[in-house]
Amino acid sequence: MKTTIIALALATGLSPATPPTTPPAGGLTPAAVDAYLTRALDGTGLPGLSAVVTRGNRVVHAAGYGHDSDGRPVTADTPMRVASLSKSFTAMAVMTLVDKGAVALDDPVTEHLPELRMADPRAGRITVRHLLNQTSGLSDTTTDIGALKDSDSLREYVGRLRTATLRADPGTRWEYCNVNYDLAARLVEVVSGRGFGDYLRERVFGPLGMRSSAVSDREVRPADGYNSVFGLWRSRPELPAFLNGGGSGGVVTTAADMGRWLITQTGNGRRLVRPESLAVMHAPSEVREYGMGWGIDDETRRLGHSGNLFTYTAVQLVVPATGYGFAVMTNSAALHDDTFDIATGLAELSEGRTPEPAGGGRQLFELVLGAVTAAAAGLGLLGVLRSRHWAARRAGRPRWRAWSRLVPALLPVAVLAAYPDLISFLMNGRTVTWEQLTYFAVPLTITVAVAAAAGALTAGFRLARLRAAGGRRHGEHRPSRTAATPGEPSADPMTGARPRR
Repeated sequence: MKTTIIALALATGLSPATPPTTPPAGGLTPAAVDAYLTRALDGTGLPGLSAVVTRGNRVVHAAGYGHDSDGRPVTADTPMRVASLSKSFTAMAVMTLVDKGAVALDDPVTEHLPELRMADPRAGRITVRHLLNQTSGLSDTTTDIGALKDSDSLREYVGRLRTATLRADPGTRWEYCNVNYDLAARLVEVVSGRGFGDYLRERVFGPLGMRSSAVSDREVRPADGYNSVFGLWRSRPELPAFLNGGGSGGVVTTAADMGRWLITQTGNGRRLVRPESLAVMHAPSEVREYGMGWGIDDETRRLGHSGNLFTYTAVQLVVPATGYGFAVMTNSAALHDDTFDIATGLAELSEGRTPEPAGGGRQLFELVLGAVTAAAAGLGLLGVLRSRHWAARRAGRPRWRAWSRLVPALLPVAVLAAYPDLISFLMNGRTVTWEQLTYFAVPLTITVAVAAAAGALTAGFRLARLRAAGGRRHGEHRPSRTAATPGEPSADPMTGARPRR
């Protein structure tokens, strides 16, 4: 999601950066973190954000900045949706069962979930490890994602996979697909005999002291978030995408609670699993630099994951070499991911570097889109006003040549008609709906819609003028009412009267 809608949806790894340097003597101070985050809020113009920095077994700084959609100050205890950061929590829940011997990573999933039936015999070869590494072969392109979102429970969710197929053999291809982690959540329910949310609360959140965290907004209620519309923030209710208590993106938490989570991810504080199990979660699979709910940067070796909903954005980073952990959460979503920039800046600060000032990416991107929108509207108006002149120049020419000149004006219409499919293609097949594109992508959607409207109006007026001009030209060659028919005397040129025979 770094600067485009494509990266926004992928957002599972981290951008390359220069190798880490030695951390500053004594490490980051709360004052340095606070100063950086204050500047970041000013630079990005975000309505609100919360963040936490940890090192080893202590919290360096946890705080909130800005305000929520109800006008209250954001604090370290303000609940935020963290979307796909939830996957690391789901992976942890599964690993606690692995440590107990209740399940093994290389067990076929159907061994524990006999209810899983798919229209692909290869589904029987999917293992628990494949789900957590996102190498199961499951894909948005071969699954009815829309039907899954309407499920009322994880059990019903699994039942709706009967028509799904795999895009690749299990274990041979990495593809980011939320179905993997929702299946993992159902696995936790069946193996433990507890609801997924209950199990997380009892075995993950509870032991860590994450008292303000839950896997559903029904237990911990965050305020509505924001969308940016050409630089203006608009408060909007979140779309019901990850609100079903599933394992792919339903966690609601706070910066203070995330501090406890990051500490255990660095192997400190209260340990939920054996060190060997934690190492497995952080290790890449054989086909991708992606562990279990954690992306792995090739160059910096930082662990991280982005979370992107329609009015919330989050990023978590862990640096094993230095013991630092970072989490940044915002109550907003836009085409540019400011949380990634801020978290990366904090990591660079911890390594003794001076990070680039956060901010400007979203504003610049939306400024360009605004300019394109205004230009499209202006060209559309000009096309309508000049349509008579355009048609007059082409009247009498071969019709196919005139029609071919309408194609450029109609191209934006074609783009609008295929808009969700085009975005889905650019996002490697991730399912995208019209409703979703009116949220975080609303500036781009407005730009495409205005360009399409301008093109349609221009083409429509040109076609109407062309037909009218063709009719007039054809009428010029019709015989005059006063013209003599063969064998009749000609009319008087002055009076138009015909002489009598």
